[in-house]
Amino acid sequence: MNTLTRNWISYLTDSLVNSGTMPTWEAADYLSQNLFGESPNTRFHETKAPYEAIHQFLMRVYHPILEAAGRDSDVSEQQHLTIFCEISLVSKSTVLVVSCPEEEREHRLLLLDPVCAWDLLFPAADAFNAWAEERCQRILEALKPATISGVRKQRRQTFKDV
Repeated sequence: MNTLTRNWISYLTDSLVNSGTMPTWEAADYLSQNLFGESPNTRFHETKAPYEAIHQFLMRVYHPILEAAGRDSDVSEQQHLTIFCEISLVSKSTVLVVSCPEEEREHRLLLLDPVCAWDLLFPAADAFNAWAEERCQRILEALKPATISGVRKQRRQTFKDV
């Protein structure tokens, strides 16, 4: 049995508050309105700028997940993790998580997640926590080779210095 250890709603709320994006009450309200309820989430199409609203929402959801995965994997400081969103107003948008090592020109795709923002709604916090944890684990799995590679490079450098 897989036990969820994180309260991702709290994690996302903290991220929004600590980044200065919004105060606690507003972050909790924003996440409640956009993550829970019945599909479709019409709020995105009711705004004057639906493209920007969907992009902002996906970044606010995925960035804390990526941040947690990066911390859990002990990614080296020379490796930059980035999120790209390709937004579609009529079909699935795509979220890409990419590893961009500073010293190498080789970028790696860590997560390719097609998602309909207006259908990204959950019946309860447990369902969202499971969804977010799954994405975090997928990123962690994809980061394993990079972390191992980074350790090998550090060891080689250490041996050269001796």
